[in-house]
Amino acid sequence: MSLLREILEYLEFLNLSGIQDIFFDDRGSIETLGMKKNISSLRKEYKDCKKCRLWEGRIKFVYGEGNPKARLMLIAEAPGANENVQGKPFVGRAGQLLTKMLAAINIQREDVFITNVVKCRPPGNRNPKQDEIDACSFYLKEQLEIIKPDYILIMGRVAANALLNLNLPLKDYRKSTYEINNAKVYVTYHPSALLRTPDLKKFAWLDLQKLRDDYFNKG
Repeated sequence: MSLLREILEYLEFLNLSGIQDIFFDDRGSIETLGMKKNISSLRKEYKDCKKCRLWEGRIKFVYGEGNPKARLMLIAEAPGANENVQGKPFVGRAGQLLTKMLAAINIQREDVFITNVVKCRPPGNRNPKQDEIDACSFYLKEQLEIIKPDYILIMGRVAANALLNLNLPLKDYRKSTYEINNAKVYVTYHPSALLRTPDLKKFAWLDLQKLRDDYFNKG
């Protein structure tokens, strides 16, 4: 995507969000009132988003939650039924498993930030479509800019495709680490996949150990 197109799309988003004040700082970069807000206020500001069709089945906008200064950010594909009701990510059985997975590598859930590629539940829990991912991409980009994590754990192939744009099988994504916004990126299985196919847990455990060793070695 060209820089001009990115700027035009960003300005369109600001207009839809009701943000009108834009100014240039001393270095010439664009700053906005929206970028200066914190995670909590942005969650409230965006809750009525209608940038794509997913709002039609929305009960609650699932912006994401956790430590706004987290060193580790977890990103999956989309909210499910429980998340749609509660407005929080990973609150069902998959969320319980995720909490246990983090505890197994000595990381507390409240110390990380958890979000999804799209912030509203796709109907029937289908995979989000590309235009829905594109429409929602600004929110994730903004979260990354605000939180500035050292590490990112992508959970599931759909999220990996959306963020890394390589269109690989998940087993191939897992073979490498990547970089997004200067953060080191790991890819593993979505907790829902682990519930459906428990045999995959041994591979997820290998991924988590690599992340743990890196995370704690940096201190």
